[in-house]
Amino acid sequence: MISVRKEEDTEKVVLKCTNAALEKKAKDLIIINVKRLSSFADYMIICSGDSDRQVQAIASSIEGNLKRSGILPLGIEGKAFGKWVLMDYDDVIIHIFYEPTREFYDMERLWSETPVMRVGDVDYKLTSLDEAML
Repeated sequence: MISVRKEEDTEKVVLKCTNAALEKKAKDLIIINVKRLSSFADYMIICSGDSDRQVQAIASSIEGNLKRSGILPLGIEGKAFGKWVLMDYDDVIIHIFYEPTREFYDMERLWSETPVMRVGDVDYKLTSLDEAML
């Protein structure tokens, strides 16, 4: 397993995760910089799918793309049900929600004091993070 400890490596993982999610038409994707407020991660990615199958497809896309780069998760929870998948890649945490579940938990509210980068649904490939995210 490759450790995601160097800052530039962490940013590459964020981009790989984001682009893998966008390949499967993830909706309302946001990247949250939690470095200053969190001891367990530097970034969180939150996105949604329109169905449990789409949520599972997004998770599989992320897992497969990172695995091809030699990056394995520390853990993945909830993939079998497709309502809320949590993927732990050390300094990058990914939450993939079925849309009604996302609305119920409103995770973004918990991190309202941190820099957020919104990625449009029509974006198909992200090449860099906004300056505020670095």
